[in-house]
Amino acid sequence: MKQTGDLNLVKKINKSIVLHHIRTNSPISRARIAEITGLTKATVSSLVNELIESSVVEEIGVGESSGGRKPMMLLFNGTAGYAIGVDLGVTDILAVLTDLSGKIIREVRVQHDNASVEKVVQLLKTTIRGLIESAPESVYGIIGIGIGVPGICDESGNLLFAPNLGWENVPLQQQIEETFNIPVVIDNEANAGAVGEKQFGAGKDTANLVYVSIGIGIGAGIIIKGELYRGATGFSGEIGHISIQHDGPKCSCGSLGCWELYASEHALLTQARRELNDDTVDLEALLSKAEAGDLAVIALFERLGYYLGVGVVNIINAYNPEYIILGGRLASAERWLMKPLLALLEKRSLPHPRKQLKVAFSELSDRSTVLGAASFAVATFFVETTVSIDRN
Repeated sequence: MKQTGDLNLVKKINKSIVLHHIRTNSPISRARIAEITGLTKATVSSLVNELIESSVVEEIGVGESSGGRKPMMLLFNGTAGYAIGVDLGVTDILAVLTDLSGKIIREVRVQHDNASVEKVVQLLKTTIRGLIESAPESVYGIIGIGIGVPGICDESGNLLFAPNLGWENVPLQQQIEETFNIPVVIDNEANAGAVGEKQFGAGKDTANLVYVSIGIGIGAGIIIKGELYRGATGFSGEIGHISIQHDGPKCSCGSLGCWELYASEHALLTQARRELNDDTVDLEALLSKAEAGDLAVIALFERLGYYLGVGVVNIINAYNPEYIILGGRLASAERWLMKPLLALLEKRSLPHPRKQLKVAFSELSDRSTVLGAASFAVATFFVETTVSIDRN
């Protein structure tokens, strides 16, 4: 009995491996999969046939011959199902419907005033329901929901502490799953952003990267040797709460002089409203003013770029990454942020860690988190699919 169990486990693992290579390398032939994986051609052929039967893989015709018979090419069927990715922000909710390959089918952004946990969660449910209802017909339907949250959450999907939202101990995964009866994955928004960049953005070919999410607060997702680093207890990446001024102002987290008090969107708006004597000015207005050549506003962005550099120096010296990707809504201000940021890095970071480093703003703009969150849902589905589509 033990041997049978072991053989079934090996089969499931091999099927996951085959599916991974079809997802990431399609169009691809059975022979090429066997060559890459070291599995026999007979094993690959059998597993591929099961994947075709399950509708997640399809044959698309013959490819170029390398000397023998032309191979039948395989393609991952991204439209076999759909996922929902959500970025739960402090002032808004950004949500997308994607296919299984991460292609965005529909995108929705709604504002909220964070009047109460209950009201925001209800708005979140309404937003998700609208995306579910808009999904095209497919074999598997909505396979999962991924939600990136601006705070610390546990493995059960409880939002333990979100200082900028003012939320504590919210059983978010349970609440969403009970409403929709669909698997839900909850993770820190910067972790989701790092995965989004690794899979769909500038970090595709990078094994060691740090994604810095710059919004109302600042968080970081850390990828080491191709894997998301979560820390000893799963709470890594709260980089916005490193103290850059030991006797600075008090942060919502309870500490003093945290980085996000100086380098976040909230810090920018606080400074702008004070200096411009305008309590209603927002990021879009500041971007418009800077585009029009307003020197006072440009100086505000450049100051923010300087403070971003202060924290990035700490990341460089602590983690020695290959790539640091800056994302979030402030990516729109790259034109004025990058020069002072790079100048500070040149002056203050250690030369050897900086030598092979690339620093850039996200190509995905503020969609890194929603794409990463959707990919969490897809990954969970495929872990389960390798079991559920077995015909034995």
